[in-house]
Amino acid sequence: MEEMVLRCPVLIKSKVTPDLKDRMQKEVQMRLDQVDQELQQIEFQAKRLLSEQARIDAQGLISLRAQIEENKEKLMQMKAQLTAEQKHVQELEMGQEIARAQMEQTVTVKVGDDLNKYMGAEILLEDGKIIAFRN
Repeated sequence: MEEMVLRCPVLIKSKVTPDLKDRMQKEVQMRLDQVDQELQQIEFQAKRLLSEQARIDAQGLISLRAQIEENKEKLMQMKAQLTAEQKHVQELEMGQEIARAQMEQTVTVKVGDDLNKYMGAEILLEDGKIIAFRN
């Protein structure tokens, strides 16, 4: 075998700009609003479900209540994570480079090639446009 085709990671980074920071803040706020809506929906449905369950079977009430609390707890954890992410976005400094995604590139390597030059590949974006390739 003289050559091999490999998939190597490529880190996508973005330079923080006012537009990017604003977009990121709006995305986090939108996700926070969705979590809040889901929490309100659970509260509303919980009252109805619990009263129905109490009429049908009092024994099932305990497990239903536990299931509702578990769902609420998951949403509260997600809300806490999003709140921390929101704070992190607010603290980003203009010009700072942040990791945004990871992709792969396909490369053909031969005996004697330096594999390290493919392993640390990065693409730098500014407002969605590629401004640099790095190895």
